[in-house]
Amino acid sequence: MNDAPKILAFAGSARKDSWNKKLVHIAANGARAAGADVTLIDLRDFPMPLYDGDEESENGIPDNALRLRELMLNHQGLLLASPEYNGSISPLLKNTIDWTTRQVDSSPGLAPYTGKVAALLATSPGGFGGLRGLVHVRAILGNIGVIVMPEQLAVGVAHEAFGADGAMANPKQQHAVEELGANLARLLAKLHNLSLAPESTERRHDLTRLR
Repeated sequence: MNDAPKILAFAGSARKDSWNKKLVHIAANGARAAGADVTLIDLRDFPMPLYDGDEESENGIPDNALRLRELMLNHQGLLLASPEYNGSISPLLKNTIDWTTRQVDSSPGLAPYTGKVAALLATSPGGFGGLRGLVHVRAILGNIGVIVMPEQLAVGVAHEAFGADGAMANPKQQHAVEELGANLARLLAKLHNLSLAPESTERRHDLTRLR
């Protein structure tokens, strides 16, 4: 699938049983079913200190920030699920953005984000589903050169939204989350003149039957 759209997917949460990790996993499956090449990562595997200019001056950019920058540079799309912290972006996601926008040698700081296309999701225990936080995530990404899809999803009452297997309790919600990932794949294919796997329709139907 070298000619397929490449999407980097992750949640802005480190919690092991994060609802947003479950949400982005479903969306990633939808993107794969549409024919995209999806890399799903866990920010828990990329620990970094809180951004501090003195820390950068003394010790340089953390290795994990460099690893993330490289991953971002090698993908055309971003699929992000962010929890809402006090009506705003999660500190983990903000810190990740802050470190990965530092200049590395001759590579501009915003290079991992400029021209990328992102799809946003959120879920939270409240009725708004993290929607207020997505407003800030969208603004930050737009300010650093990311094209953020107008379409987004916020799933409320997260503690009731997922089954024990990680799938969504509501099949219509499950389909909507899968479709957001699929729509990101389709948009990237059009923008970059890339191919989607011919078996994508069958794979999407299989995914629907298995949920």
